[in-house]
Amino acid sequence: MSNPALDTVIPPRWAAFFGPGAVYFERNVFLFLFMGFSAGVPLALSFGTLSYWLIESGTSKGEIGLFTLLTIPYAFKYIWAPFMDGLRFPILCRIFGRRRGWMLATQFALIGAIALAGLSDPVPGHLTYAAVAALAIAFFSASQDIVIDAYRVEILTDDQQGAGAGAYQIGYRLAMLASGAGSLILADQVGWPTTYFTMSLLMLVGVVTVLFSPEPRSRAPAATVPTTDDKSGAMSANLQRLYTMVTGPFVEFFRKPGWLAILAFVLFYKFGDTLASMMTGPFYMEIGFSKTEIGFVGKAVGIAATIVGAIIGGTLVYSRGIVASLWICGVFQLVSNFMFVLLAMAGHDLWVLGLTVGIENLAGGMGGAAFIAYMSSLCNISYTATQYALLSSLANIGRTVFAAPSGYLAEAVSWEVFFLLTVIAALPGLALLWYLGQRYSVDESPTPAQDD
Repeated sequence: MSNPALDTVIPPRWAAFFGPGAVYFERNVFLFLFMGFSAGVPLALSFGTLSYWLIESGTSKGEIGLFTLLTIPYAFKYIWAPFMDGLRFPILCRIFGRRRGWMLATQFALIGAIALAGLSDPVPGHLTYAAVAALAIAFFSASQDIVIDAYRVEILTDDQQGAGAGAYQIGYRLAMLASGAGSLILADQVGWPTTYFTMSLLMLVGVVTVLFSPEPRSRAPAATVPTTDDKSGAMSANLQRLYTMVTGPFVEFFRKPGWLAILAFVLFYKFGDTLASMMTGPFYMEIGFSKTEIGFVGKAVGIAATIVGAIIGGTLVYSRGIVASLWICGVFQLVSNFMFVLLAMAGHDLWVLGLTVGIENLAGGMGGAAFIAYMSSLCNISYTATQYALLSSLANIGRTVFAAPSGYLAEAVSWEVFFLLTVIAALPGLALLWYLGQRYSVDESPTPAQDD
């Protein structure tokens, strides 16, 4: 295990007081609190916060709904991830290194895209500029996610991965609070253009963090192109390099024993948790809670519980390992869904609501930290950007496509039955975890590429 006394952001004797939790004060782990913040700022600005501006401008609900399509880069970021793995961004990568150079490039692009959105002035019939800005924010945000995820896998040791994921989630949640609720409050005072310009400046948190971060050393060198005077030979070599750069990460992953079961596990591990969370808003409203009650309990208690959960999840990975943590967090996620059944039976009871939101978000934060650490452990160190983008995109399908019919299911049955079904929906993920543990050895650290 890593030693907190070696390089911590607080005096080592203070860090030792926290026991296994001291891992969060290790310098490389602590960085991800700010990197998570940098990753969380753009997400709400590409649609959630923007939708309020569109409503105020008189845009129809149908047109606003179409804006959700502009967030599609998040689901397909694995398509261009190989280029961020295999190519260097001009100048920046030469000065700061491959990973830090790409991070700075995406962050500078996000500053410009968010500021551009503030100048778009969306009004019905003239939404093109707003749409272009929203698409640019989503694209560069997804690109930043690619390189931050790769950086996390490469810079952290195997026992730091859970804590790194936890720190990332904490920063991410705080950023979404700032660019979500914070931007709405600010827009009431200074207007939308100034608000978006202010949000663009929050990206400087990421820029400063990168400048003070080390470049990973455990990175396989990029493929070299054989030198030749023959133009056709040089073109053939370049095409071969491009082919290897694009297909190599996928070919390597699909050679893993049990790769199909691994992908199924990534799809279903958080399925029950996701299925329940998709319908919490309508559920709370239908059993009589006001928007103020939902907003206060859901946001204040929910965010606090998620942060605590992320810390506990990361500490579990550090002290118990990834597999044990997946079991503990997975079972807790399943059990937490029973709280919704209890709330459905209790009805309008603020104490039960607070308990339900707290336990559900605590379980979600714990499971998220362990799950991110597991996906990180699957990545080959030479293809981290592409392979992690593939896995996170696949997990996103489980959160969106598979959970999309949840509303129709909730309409067909009572709330008690619906949430009992979400408990059952959590079982396939645990069954796959058991199957993988029985049939295959689980590698808990990123592995280097093997030379052919």
